[in-house]
Amino acid sequence: MKSLLGYDELLNAVSGKAVGLALNEKKFYFTSVVTDSRNVVEGSLFVPLIGQNQDGHVYIPQAVKKGATVVFVASEEYEKNSQKYMDLSGDNPDVLFVAVLDTLHALQDAAAAYVSKFPALVKIGITGSSGKTTTKEMIVAVLKQKYKVAYNEGNLNSETGLPLSVFKIQGNEEIGVFEMGMNRVDEIGEIAGVLKPQCALITNIGTAHIGILGSRENIAAEKRKIFSYIPENGAAFIPSDDDFASFLAEGIKGRIINYGKSVSAADCDVTFISDNGFEGTTFKVGGEEVHLKLPGVYNYQNALGAVAVGRYFGVRDEFIKAALESLNVISGRTEVEQLDIRGCARAMLVKDCYNANPESMAKVLSFCASVKNVKHRIYILGDMLELGSKSAEEHAKVGAEAVASSPDQIIFIGSEMKYAAAAAKSAGFLNVLYIPYTDDDAIELTSQFVIDCVSSGDLLLLKASRGVQLERIIPLIAASGGTCNG
Repeated sequence: MKSLLGYDELLNAVSGKAVGLALNEKKFYFTSVVTDSRNVVEGSLFVPLIGQNQDGHVYIPQAVKKGATVVFVASEEYEKNSQKYMDLSGDNPDVLFVAVLDTLHALQDAAAAYVSKFPALVKIGITGSSGKTTTKEMIVAVLKQKYKVAYNEGNLNSETGLPLSVFKIQGNEEIGVFEMGMNRVDEIGEIAGVLKPQCALITNIGTAHIGILGSRENIAAEKRKIFSYIPENGAAFIPSDDDFASFLAEGIKGRIINYGKSVSAADCDVTFISDNGFEGTTFKVGGEEVHLKLPGVYNYQNALGAVAVGRYFGVRDEFIKAALESLNVISGRTEVEQLDIRGCARAMLVKDCYNANPESMAKVLSFCASVKNVKHRIYILGDMLELGSKSAEEHAKVGAEAVASSPDQIIFIGSEMKYAAAAAKSAGFLNVLYIPYTDDDAIELTSQFVIDCVSSGDLLLLKASRGVQLERIIPLIAASGGTCNG
């Protein structure tokens, strides 16, 4: 069976040492890589990660039983429990145990070695404070019109997600498109070193994870590490409307391609036509009129990045149009649907519960304010997480922005939203309900309030960080057993 990496390739890549009884090299193989023992299948390389609350080494016996053929073991763990691993190796002679200094870095090093096996693959990296996954999906759709494309599924973009994603490369692809996220210092630098992209795009520089990085300047410095490996014949795609655009362009060896609403039509031949509210956006790419179904003008900005990348790789305008028009809303990101509420009211639900930061809050509030023919606007806004010392200030800004977006009722939920509630009241807006917790009782209270106040023709917005799980409200307010006619 063909292995993703050979015996020597793997050991050299991770600076590893075969331990236990060691496997006969002729029997060595692995055809998948996992960090969750529940996902182990026959032929998996299992990488036990060490987190704050859990040590993956405790699941090694389970992984071996399920069919893992290669297992990483942290050297410190092996030295403490060498007899345990000798016994496990003796009972499972077809499994190779590899001692490595750090299992996470070994995963990344193995992934980098695997990527290097495909020198003809053109690699594109995507990062930014918001819009990464949507922009990645747009770029993939556009490039698929002309090329075979490898890409990470969903938002597997982290220090572990990106390495696991590149192992999905099969070798017959022409372009690889991989999203990169971060929640700590130098995470982009590390995973950019795995992929070494020849081209890269940044969506924007916002305040997501500012509690960890400390400032937007630091965030910009981290994000632009994605450009570190771009060669002279590569390209960096930079959002011209971002106030860090000039900073991001510093030191790039390859071609710099600016994209965004401020880039003139003469330079990019893309013109905005209309914001269609729930129906998306209409714009022209060359002579092709594009109807983008994704709601929110901010998705037009994401589309401009995809247009720039598509044209750079020679995708014709009519195929760019076909790709962008084929896209549907990504789960959890500004999903819009008609929802029948208990008590027989039919409201327009705007659900954006996957993540939240000050920029994405501002965007979705602006979108809700722009929607026409709405009877009342009812906003349920939950905590934005990982803002650190900036939390009070940023939540207060959200309170003021919410008031400015023409609401009829705002429900703030979570301990940090007290600053938003106070700012809304200070601005003279009185229809505020503040619930300081996010437990099940808080969700139940919020749901009952919504049922009591919503009426047909209303717009109902749910927006919060993923950890709040604000979507728990939906089954509590949704009508059961039939629909309402409003």
